[in-house]
Amino acid sequence: MRIDVVTIFPAFFDVLEVSLLGRARDAGILDVRVHDLRDFTHDRHRTVDDTPYGGGAGMVMKPEPWGQALDAIAADATEPLRFVFPSPAGAVFTQAAARSWAASGEHLVFGCGRYEGIDERVFSYAATLGEVSLTSIGDYVLNGGEVAAMAMIEAVGRLIPGVVGNPESLIEESHEDGLLEYPSFTKPAAWRGYDVPDVLLSGHHGRVADWRREQQIERTRARRPDLLPD
Repeated sequence: MRIDVVTIFPAFFDVLEVSLLGRARDAGILDVRVHDLRDFTHDRHRTVDDTPYGGGAGMVMKPEPWGQALDAIAADATEPLRFVFPSPAGAVFTQAAARSWAASGEHLVFGCGRYEGIDERVFSYAATLGEVSLTSIGDYVLNGGEVAAMAMIEAVGRLIPGVVGNPESLIEESHEDGLLEYPSFTKPAAWRGYDVPDVLLSGHHGRVADWRREQQIERTRARRPDLLPD
C-alpha cells in the first residue's frame, strides 16, 4: 500500500522508521513517502500561508502550493487516490474507516494543515483527482494535522496483511465487533495483592470465552455506553 504525506514538518514522520511500520516499510509492504509543502513554493521565503479573506485571527494555508503538491502525487499514482485531510470539522475516524481504507486498494494521501487551516478550494480541487475525506480523531483541536495523520496511518497500516505478525491478534481488539476489548493478564498470577481472575487459570476454554465476552459488554457499558445498541 502506498501512503503519501504532505506537511511543513516532514521530520515529524521520522518515527515511521521504527516499530512494526518501519519493518513493513523495509519489507516493501508499506510505501510511505513524506513531502515538504514548502518544496512546492516559488518565492525565496517559501511562503505557504497568507491572511484570511473577510478578516479574522491567524493565517490560512495558500491553495497553490497544495495544488502543485497534489498534482505531483497524482501524476505518479497507479491506484485510485483518497485524500485525507485531518480536521476537527471532519467526520470522526473509526476502526471501521481504518479497515475500509486498508482493504480498499486505494493510494492514501494525508494533507496536514496548520494555522487556521487550508484554503477551502483545495478540498474541491482534490475531489477532481480522487476521493476526499475530511477526518477528525476526536472532539478537540490540535496545532496541526500531523498527530492525527500519524494516528490514522498507524491504524490503517497495521491492518495491511503482513504488517502485524499474528493476524489473529487483530480480531479481538477494541471496536472490531463494536465492543471494547476485554482485560488482559500475564504472569505472575498474584501481584501486590491483586489476583488474576480464577476463570483464566481454569484451562476451560469455553468458560474463558464466556467471561471475556461478558467483560467486553460490561467494560463497554461502563466506559463507552454510546457504542451499545439502545
